[in-house]
Amino acid sequence: MSEYINNREMRQNAIKEIIKKLHEGKSVEEVKKLFEDAFHGVSASEISAAETALISEGLPVEEVQKLCDVHAAVFKGSIEEIHQPSDPTLIPGHPLNILVRENEKIAQIIENEIRPYLSLKNRKDRGILSRLNEGVSRLKDLSVHYGKKENLLFPYMEKYGITAPPKVMWGVDDEIRNQVKETVEMLHKEQELTEDLIQKIENLMEKIGEMIFKEENIMVPMLLEQLTQEEWKTIADESKEIGFMIDSVPQWNPAAMDKGKESGKNEKKSEEPGLIKLPSGEFQVEELTAMLNTLPFDITFVNKDDVVRYFSEGKERAFPRTKAIIGRNVSNCHPPASVHIVEQIVEDFKTGRKDQEDFWIQLAGKYILIRYYAVRSQKGEYLGVLEVTQDIKPIQEITGEKRLMSE
Repeated sequence: MSEYINNREMRQNAIKEIIKKLHEGKSVEEVKKLFEDAFHGVSASEISAAETALISEGLPVEEVQKLCDVHAAVFKGSIEEIHQPSDPTLIPGHPLNILVRENEKIAQIIENEIRPYLSLKNRKDRGILSRLNEGVSRLKDLSVHYGKKENLLFPYMEKYGITAPPKVMWGVDDEIRNQVKETVEMLHKEQELTEDLIQKIENLMEKIGEMIFKEENIMVPMLLEQLTQEEWKTIADESKEIGFMIDSVPQWNPAAMDKGKESGKNEKKSEEPGLIKLPSGEFQVEELTAMLNTLPFDITFVNKDDVVRYFSEGKERAFPRTKAIIGRNVSNCHPPASVHIVEQIVEDFKTGRKDQEDFWIQLAGKYILIRYYAVRSQKGEYLGVLEVTQDIKPIQEITGEKRLMSE
């Protein structure tokens, strides 16, 4: 296979074959030997292209997801990390610096608060179970870390044509979230530390470790190849919308922004907002924006091409939203496990089979009503989908009548 080493297309095909062999049941060692014999090094972008090609050929995202941990182990040590001259992971406040620091915290929780207690000699010690419970429970904060990745980084990867890795990684993120939840529930129920429980925790720690590797050695180089400093600044500014796993997050203010883009932004700011005329009235842009943000519920609009075009920015939201989703396909804004539901709703609205679909869930002490409406023109033409989300628990608690103003 030496003649293929410098042939990008053939290298990609070879990677695809290796992944397929894993899918067909070949052992990790067999495939790893084949890989090492064929390649001296593979870039993260080539791995992304191979995954994208497999998915486009019909291999379900879920299948690639199952192979994710395995092929990460195969590629580990062979991926050529692509860094800019000034490593952004070392710049305080840069989104990648935050990502690495959060990964360090995750690793510290595992090494200091979980791993030391995984021994059968402690099986009867209730104190050990309590400490394990505390350590694993702290991993619930992974949702904040993964939330920034899914809602801020993935949209830019998709923007630059990197579509397969976000889908695969999001699916694995959800697997980890579920495993953390299940493990905490087991630790509450179990009376002693068992082999099954130890193995479950070991599997969870391994999967989290593999995700740290994928983020820093596969995802980060892809992002560094594509994103502009202005885009990184947008991500930094919007990260606080989702939150952080770490304390003391400094404000990042890059000194060398693109002057052309800066001047363009300043010109936009200096423009007076125009008048928006509607059939039943008119607004200044500022008035309309403030009114929509004052609504006691969240609204999101997806146009007829399935692209997210707008969301309101009220003070209390049921779910976090960032401006990175604007222009994103609605299917890419949901976890792989539930995307089929979203696609079915949209399809039902487009065909006219339905005009509304409702869901309600319990979440963090709130009772969330999620309603989807088909938006149609006066002629009945499909224009898009309106999502309305509201905590209805306070409304459910209303009793009697109120006819007087509050003091």
